[in-house]
Amino acid sequence: MSSERSPLLPLRHEPDFFVCDVFDSAFKGDQASMAHPIFSLSKKPDMATRRYESADGDQWVEVRPSAKGLATVFDRDVIIYCISQCVSRFNEGVPVPRTLRFKAYDLLIATNRDTRGGGRAYQLLSEALERLQGTQVATNIQTGGEEVLDVFSLIDRFRVVRATRDGRMQDVEVTLSDWVFNAIAATEVLTLNKRYFQLARSIERRLYEIARKHCGDKEEWLIKLDTLHRKTGSQSTLREFRRMIKSVIDNDEKHDHMPTYRFTLDEDRVIVRPKEKPPALCLGGALAVSGEARIESKSLAPGWDTNVILGAWHEWVRSKQIEVRDIDAHFLSFCRKWFERNGRP
Repeated sequence: MSSERSPLLPLRHEPDFFVCDVFDSAFKGDQASMAHPIFSLSKKPDMATRRYESADGDQWVEVRPSAKGLATVFDRDVIIYCISQCVSRFNEGVPVPRTLRFKAYDLLIATNRDTRGGGRAYQLLSEALERLQGTQVATNIQTGGEEVLDVFSLIDRFRVVRATRDGRMQDVEVTLSDWVFNAIAATEVLTLNKRYFQLARSIERRLYEIARKHCGDKEEWLIKLDTLHRKTGSQSTLREFRRMIKSVIDNDEKHDHMPTYRFTLDEDRVIVRPKEKPPALCLGGALAVSGEARIESKSLAPGWDTNVILGAWHEWVRSKQIEVRDIDAHFLSFCRKWFERNGRP
C-alpha cells in the first residue's frame, strides 16, 4: 500500500452519526440510473442536451438541462438518500409516500458532505435540488405495442419547509418522480457501498455504479472501452477517456480506494471483477444476500462470522414468518441490531 495520500475524500463524520437508523445502514440506488448515463460528470454547469440511442436506433433517451444545467453525479446523492428512506419504510411495513420530508443536516451527514463551511453546504444542496427538479428526461417507450413519448423530471418538486436566518435549510420536502418511485415499488434498486460517498471523482462514482449494476456478484464482467465511454456519459474523447480509466486503475492499485470492484484495462476492453469473492450461501436461495451486503455486514458487526449471523437471520425470518421485501436491507438491519445486543464475540 502506498504512503501517498489516498484519493478518497475523508470520512467527515463519526460512525455513530454517519449511520442513520432510517437507512437500516443500507444505501440504495435505482438500477436505471446505474445502467444509463442520466447524470452529468461535470462539476461545472453542463448545458448540453444528451441523446443516447440503442444499437438499432429504435429506443432512445434524451437528457435536457434546465437554466441551472444538468443534474450531476454528485446531485444524485439526494436521490440515493430518498430511495434509501423509502426502502427502509417498505421493509418496516410503513406506508411510503412520494413526498418525503427530512432534515437537510441528516442528508449532509449521511452522504459525507462537508458541513464545516456553514451555509455553503446548504447552498450547494439547494443548487443540487434545483438541477434535479429542472433536468428533464425524455424517452420513447413501448406500451401495448405502441410507442409512447415520456417526459419527466428527476424529482417532481422540492420545498424548503424551514430555513434559518443565515441561510441554513432545516426541513426539506422532496416529491419523487414516478420514474424513481416506480423503481422503488418494483424493488429495482441495489445496495451501495458507503465508500461511494468518499469517491472524489465523478468518473470513479460512475464506474462503480456501472460495475454494481452489471458485474454484481459475477466473477467477471467485460465491456468494450468505447461502449463504457458511452455508458458513463463522458464528454471526453476516447483517447482522454482511456487515460482517465488508466488513472483510476493505477490509483486503485496504489490505494485500494475503489469500493468492491477491481478494474483492468486490456487493450480495447475493460474487465471488472469483485475484489472479494462472496462465499457461497449455505442457506435458502430464496433469501440470497448479495456479496455487497455481506461485505457491508462486516462493518456493522465487526468480529463476527457473517455466516453465523446469516444463519441466525434465516432462522428468525422463518420462525416469525416475516415477508422480506428487500433482502439486503433487512439483513443489514439484523446485523446492526445483532451487534447492539451481543457486542464483539
